[in-house]
Amino acid sequence: MSLDATFERVSLPLENPFTIARGTQTAAENVVVEITDEAGMTGVGGAAPSAHYGETADTVEAVLPDLLDAVERVGDPHALHEIEAELASVVNDNPAARAAVSIAVHDLAAKRLGVPLHRLWGLDPSAAPATSYTIGLDETERVREKAEAAVEAGYPVLKIKLGTDRDRELVDAVREAAPDARLRVDANEAWSPREAVDKSEWLADRDVEFVEQPVPAEDPEGLRFVHERSALPIAADESCVTLSDVPAIADRCDIANLKLMKTGGLLEARRLIAAARAHGLEVMCGCMIESNASIAAAAQLAPLLDYADLDGSLLLAEDPYDGVDLSGGEIRLGDRDRAGTGARPRSE
Repeated sequence: MSLDATFERVSLPLENPFTIARGTQTAAENVVVEITDEAGMTGVGGAAPSAHYGETADTVEAVLPDLLDAVERVGDPHALHEIEAELASVVNDNPAARAAVSIAVHDLAAKRLGVPLHRLWGLDPSAAPATSYTIGLDETERVREKAEAAVEAGYPVLKIKLGTDRDRELVDAVREAAPDARLRVDANEAWSPREAVDKSEWLADRDVEFVEQPVPAEDPEGLRFVHERSALPIAADESCVTLSDVPAIADRCDIANLKLMKTGGLLEARRLIAAARAHGLEVMCGCMIESNASIAAAAQLAPLLDYADLDGSLLLAEDPYDGVDLSGGEIRLGDRDRAGTGARPRSE
């Protein structure tokens, strides 16, 4: 079978500057992959590289020719296991680049069968949890305004970025603006273990659900210290990058947070979910700031999750791709006419 593959770099401005403990972002550099079969059917995937994990749009573009050559060598878009194994053998690192190719191949395979990807996997779309909507770091009044706007737009779950000397003030502002919302917080590795334990106490008083990555990933014993003493459940993000990390975090957290841009592909993401379940962990799927070219694929995993944090495309000023409807936080996977991941260029 003949497959033709192309890729394109896209710069995606954000609706508002997005700040976390590590810095501020005003645009996201994504790379979109398209793989077309001999009948002219095209699968779409996206890479949203993170410098924190050693990837940039430049590195993605550098390795994609080799990855796409590997797909063309396999030739069959339904040979998903063989393709992902080949991708990993060709490029060991660069998970966002491999994820873009994996997504595009999965999208093409499901389109060729005329079914949504979640249906190909036999998943129940009604089991998808609501996605959270993230409130980035900002001036306190601006954080309050963002929370009010998110509630007005119907989002029932808010995630608050923390890691400042105003953490308590920021959480109080969001709780006042959104008294009925489910709240989660994410420190992005900014706290010390003792600080995390202390903050968990007053966060619990404000009905926060859990704390994501309170301490640096380089401090696994600090994560254990927090997990054993925290008043709230702990989610591991930067400490849970690949499948092999799951056994190491199993006694250091309550929730494993996977991202396609960390796992390097959809099959590996599903393996990580299974491994986390086997170790007694709950599972969340998060994202970078990404186009629907990749968010739509992550949304297909939603019925396997306890929590979803898939708002990356919602933070963009404009997304060149349409995808799964996430308005109001609901992940709507029920459209059987939307074959593949659901990602489509908005021009279609």
